[in-house]
Amino acid sequence: MAGRIRIGIGGWVYEPWRGTFYPQGLRQKDELAYVGQHLTATEINATYYSTQKPATFAGWARTVPEGFQFAVKASRYCTNRKRLAEAGDSIAKFVNQGLVELGDRLGPILWQFMPTKQFDPDDFAAFLKMLPASVNGVPLRHALEVRHESFDDPAFLAMAQAAGAAVVLADHEDYPRIEGRDVGFAYGRLMRARADEPTGYAAPAIADWAKTARQMADSGDMFVFFISGAKERNPAAAQALIAALE
Repeated sequence: MAGRIRIGIGGWVYEPWRGTFYPQGLRQKDELAYVGQHLTATEINATYYSTQKPATFAGWARTVPEGFQFAVKASRYCTNRKRLAEAGDSIAKFVNQGLVELGDRLGPILWQFMPTKQFDPDDFAAFLKMLPASVNGVPLRHALEVRHESFDDPAFLAMAQAAGAAVVLADHEDYPRIEGRDVGFAYGRLMRARADEPTGYAAPAIADWAKTARQMADSGDMFVFFISGAKERNPAAAQALIAALE
């Protein structure tokens, strides 16, 4: 059964978007609502840096329309460590901070690893075992963004699939493009937006990504986020991809 394709950006507070994506004079407190009106998803960056309050998640959920979803970036204290097997307390703190307040606006959790983090089968297996399938009865979906070429390994792909975790498909100059196996949803992060291209990615590239998104959505929901690169162009890139899919 085909899934739904959601397209978004990283976060929603970024000064260069004011007057380019956001209308001139739009209040900062209204920016998330504007994202909700024009895109279909966004990544929450704040959770990577610090714990949020349940009321904050509830407020974000109320601000966006039905069908919109947030990908939640996991705390750096979970992933930026020498031994992932020791991340249990940090993972528990992260998932129990109030994510459930997002309700049906809760998308996948993004677990991002440093580019220097190499694949250690035993350590990574221990980490995956600690990722909860649900919190307070709410199912959780996990996406793994690995950035070291050592993860381009059938053992890692099998391990991720067995855990039901998606492997992030990255479009980046320096990170490997690792194609994960089917786990019922997929996650892409597109990081090559160019400042000299009004839509960040040229029209042929947008068309290619629309085709890729449709193919990956054949087996479940597909999330695509335009992040970093020429960040000022990412909202336009997301809107161009949404238009191409229509």
